Amino acid sequence: MGNGKKEKDQVDFLTENARTVLERRYLKKDASGQVCESPEHMFRRVAAHIAQAEKNYDKKADVQKIEDQFYSLMAEFRFLPNSPTLMNAGRSLGQLAACFVLPVEDSIDGIFEAVKNAAIIHKSGGGTGFSFSRLRPENSKVGSTGGVASGPVSFMKIFNTATEQIKQGGTRRGANMAVLRVDHPDIMTFITCKNNKKELNNFNISVGVTDEFMAAVEQKEDYDLIDPHSGRMTGRLSAAAVYEELVKQAWGTGDPGIIFIDEINRFNTTAGLGEMESTNPCGEQPLLPMEACNLGSINLTRFIIKNQKKPEVDYEKLGEAVHLSVRFLDNTIDMSRYPIDEIDLMVKGNRKIGLGIMGFADLLYMLDTPYDSQEALTLAGKIMSFVQKESHKASCDLAKIRGAFPNVDESIFKGKKNQQMRNATTTTIAPTGTLSIIAGCSSGIEPAFALSYVRTVMDNDRLIEVNPVFKRFAIEKDFYSDALMEEIAENGTVKGNLNVPSDLQDVFVTAHDIKPEHHIKMQAAFQKYTDNAVSKTVNLPHDATESDVRFIYDQAFATKCKGVTIYRDGSKDNQVLSVGKNGEKIEEEDDFLLAGRERPQTLEGFTERIKTGMGSLYITVSEYKGRPFELFATVGKSGKSTQAKTEAIGRLISLALRSGIEVDEIIEQISGIRGEHAVFQDGGLVYSIPDAIAKVLEKRYLPKGNGNGKKQYKNSLKSDLCPECGQAITFEEGCKSCHSCGYTKCG
Repeated sequence: MGNGKKEKDQVDFLTENARTVLERRYLKKDASGQVCESPEHMFRRVAAHIAQAEKNYDKKADVQKIEDQFYSLMAEFRFLPNSPTLMNAGRSLGQLAACFVLPVEDSIDGIFEAVKNAAIIHKSGGGTGFSFSRLRPENSKVGSTGGVASGPVSFMKIFNTATEQIKQGGTRRGANMAVLRVDHPDIMTFITCKNNKKELNNFNISVGVTDEFMAAVEQKEDYDLIDPHSGRMTGRLSAAAVYEELVKQAWGTGDPGIIFIDEINRFNTTAGLGEMESTNPCGEQPLLPMEACNLGSINLTRFIIKNQKKPEVDYEKLGEAVHLSVRFLDNTIDMSRYPIDEIDLMVKGNRKIGLGIMGFADLLYMLDTPYDSQEALTLAGKIMSFVQKESHKASCDLAKIRGAFPNVDESIFKGKKNQQMRNATTTTIAPTGTLSIIAGCSSGIEPAFALSYVRTVMDNDRLIEVNPVFKRFAIEKDFYSDALMEEIAENGTVKGNLNVPSDLQDVFVTAHDIKPEHHIKMQAAFQKYTDNAVSKTVNLPHDATESDVRFIYDQAFATKCKGVTIYRDGSKDNQVLSVGKNGEKIEEEDDFLLAGRERPQTLEGFTERIKTGMGSLYITVSEYKGRPFELFATVGKSGKSTQAKTEAIGRLISLALRSGIEVDEIIEQISGIRGEHAVFQDGGLVYSIPDAIAKVLEKRYLPKGNGNGKKQYKNSLKSDLCPECGQAITFEEGCKSCHSCGYTKCG
């Protein structure tokens, strides 16, 4: 099992946040729920299990040597496999793949077989994608009974309910992707199906957009709607009108995304087995029905040469890591225990793997290169073309020893003896939310979400989390201070900050410093050299228009991306919102409704005294998940009538809070109400008991004196809070993710 001291030394640089995420989500626990495994032992457990596959191809293989290589690859954070591999390798569950696509056949038996299979996969820790395009449209006839079909969206609700009940690995609910082709007769119902946030909260949705549709949009023509059951045209729609509704919905809520289904199938390496019709939950992995894929990511920050002129990428070491990572992922296919026999057969027939990267934004920082520059785009293409070329070479090398993937005769590699591949695909750029926390680097190919942010721990202490590359530069150039880091956290950017050297302001950009068109250019630069697809979010400022969203969609299609996801800051406008202690919006978990909810046994909060013309007013506010839940008010030495009215005000405000009324709206309604006796308090007038309550709420939840009842949107990428830990949450890599605890909405 290797030298214990060596193993300890290799992972000594784990951050506190990384250790927290590992303990919460990855390390083994005993029967009482206590962690009984160290990070070192986790990496050794995984390496030992994956190395066992070597025996399948060479009875005399030096398994210990390969195990040690795999261990070092992970423990030095040069590469990490997808989360199910870290969690389950060498353990009883044994399911190591992250993403699956299941068929949904146009029959009751077929639909509920898919529901059953999805539940099995979610229980094993995987996420699922579905195309509902095979289902006949709503109100069409069914069989000879005279019944009518209820349509794809109604069945999606059944899948959503099943997902609600099955927790991944016993910890949290799974994630789904639903795709519907743009030429399905129910497409308009699908586009708007997530308007009601009480429903379909376990689904990402994407419209499968065709080349024909995009041509009709450009020509302002109608296009055909096709009944998938009969194959007949059932009507026509204005392509421009449908596209406009797509854009409007994405602008308003972030859903749906779009996938370019024809572009995806142009790169279907095993077209002889069928068409791609859906992707995994974050959109980066198109798969055939009943197919799964094992993913992993290389941490680019570990491949830097520091020469006298300028740091540069160490392509020799990067190439070595790519070859070893491909071997690791190919072994993973053999060592995974797939939960459904048909999936096992398809996976081992195609042997698809998806090797991607993480830490790209940090790499650019280290190379003194702005993310939003042509130099960065050129570097992106150079790095990914190298990874793709070397991963293909590694797969060919394995094929010479282990044989090509069994379904090779159904693939583009048929008859190409010199290009036989062990794996039908080798590259994918997948979300790395928790993996990047463990590795201590930026997520995937996304720009940094922040250079500095404040994290609140259990005892309400504030910890400043600073990007390690930025912190190193700040210390070296002698401008680091905790006060400056807090200021940067508050503003969300270093742009215009006189305490940061101007040259570093240009280099250390964050997601909202970058224009939307550059987000798409970067995605396209990576997509050009990626076998599968790229997980990325185009973040837009709150004041972005629908025209801006359309521009992004147009550019994604023109630059041959395989899909695109956008998020406009603050666009979850039909969810229950409040204003947090730091002046930012709080998004409650999608299925969380306060009205009629049973009061939790214990709530934290605060009590404040404020002087009024009727005596001292004591206001107690209880909070749930960081938002005000209820309010109690008592007036000292007052008459029964005044106390009764004060109690009534508190009860009504409590009801409003639990019913989802925003606290700034409550402040707007009761602020400035004038009573019989106004008094001075802290240099200002308190007009009445309602006005006093407004001032306390304003001070707590609108700290900058924003008492005008208007929500303030800062382009900070952290306008919502994590439903698990209450810290800032971001929208990256096609998903909602928490950089503090590793929570992700996408499985």
